[in-house]
Amino acid sequence: MEDLVLRVRLVSGDTMDVTYDDRAGASEGEVIDHVVTTLSEDSGVLRCRHGGRLLVLYARGVATVEVAPRGAVL
Repeated sequence: MEDLVLRVRLVSGDTMDVTYDDRAGASEGEVIDHVVTTLSEDSGVLRCRHGGRLLVLYARGVATVEVAPRGAVL
Protein backbone atom coordinates (compact mmCIF):
# COMPACT_ATOMS: atom_id res chain seq x y z
CA MET A 1 0.00 0.00 0.00
CA GLU A 2 1.21 3.50 -0.77
CA ASP A 3 1.72 6.12 1.89
CA LEU A 4 -1.45 7.80 3.05
CA VAL A 5 -1.44 11.61 3.18
CA LEU A 6 -3.26 13.02 6.20
CA ARG A 7 -4.16 16.65 6.74
CA VAL A 8 -4.01 17.19 10.50
CA ARG A 9 -5.53 20.14 12.36
CA LEU A 10 -3.92 20.54 15.75
CA VAL A 11 -5.63 21.79 18.89
CA SER A 12 -3.71 25.06 18.46
CA GLY A 13 -5.48 25.61 15.11
CA ASP A 14 -2.40 24.97 12.95
CA THR A 15 -2.63 22.45 10.11
CA MET A 16 -0.01 20.25 8.51
CA ASP A 17 0.12 17.48 5.94
CA VAL A 18 1.89 14.30 7.01
CA THR A 19 2.37 10.92 5.40
CA TYR A 20 1.57 7.73 7.25
CA ASP A 21 2.78 4.33 6.08
CA ASP A 22 1.22 1.18 7.50
CA ARG A 23 2.83 -1.82 5.85
CA ALA A 24 0.38 -4.19 7.56
CA GLY A 25 -2.67 -2.46 6.09
CA ALA A 26 -4.01 -4.23 3.04
CA SER A 27 -6.28 -1.44 1.86
CA GLU A 28 -6.66 2.29 2.27
CA GLY A 29 -9.85 1.77 4.27
CA GLU A 30 -8.09 -0.47 6.80
CA VAL A 31 -5.29 2.06 7.23
CA ILE A 32 -7.78 4.90 7.74
CA ASP A 33 -9.62 2.80 10.35
CA HIS A 34 -6.30 2.16 12.13
CA VAL A 35 -5.47 5.89 12.16
CA VAL A 36 -8.90 6.82 13.53
CA THR A 37 -8.81 4.07 16.17
CA THR A 38 -5.32 5.03 17.29
CA LEU A 39 -6.06 8.75 17.54
CA SER A 40 -9.33 8.14 19.40
CA GLU A 41 -7.38 6.68 22.34
CA ASP A 42 -6.01 9.03 25.00
CA SER A 43 -2.54 7.55 24.65
CA GLY A 44 -2.64 7.12 20.85
CA VAL A 45 0.58 7.78 18.95
CA LEU A 46 1.32 7.63 15.21
CA ARG A 47 4.74 7.73 13.58
CA CYS A 48 4.47 9.88 10.45
CA ARG A 49 6.70 11.82 8.09
CA HIS A 50 6.61 15.49 7.28
CA GLY A 51 8.88 16.05 4.32
CA GLY A 52 12.04 14.12 5.13
CA ARG A 53 11.57 14.24 8.90
CA LEU A 54 10.13 11.63 11.23
CA LEU A 55 7.23 13.01 13.26
CA VAL A 56 5.42 11.54 16.25
CA LEU A 57 1.78 12.60 16.31
CA TYR A 58 0.13 12.43 19.74
CA ALA A 59 -3.65 12.02 19.86
CA ARG A 60 -4.11 14.62 22.60
CA GLY A 61 -2.81 17.36 20.28
CA VAL A 62 -5.00 16.49 17.28
CA ALA A 63 -8.35 18.19 16.74
CA THR A 64 -9.24 16.73 13.31
CA VAL A 65 -7.74 14.48 10.65
CA GLU A 66 -8.77 14.27 7.01
CA VAL A 67 -7.44 12.14 4.23
CA ALA A 68 -5.92 14.65 1.83
CA PRO A 69 -6.39 14.28 -1.91
CA ARG A 70 -3.37 13.37 -3.99
CA GLY A 71 -1.03 16.25 -4.54
CA ALA A 72 -1.10 17.65 -1.02
CA VAL A 73 1.78 19.98 -0.27
CA LEU A 74 4.24 18.40 2.13
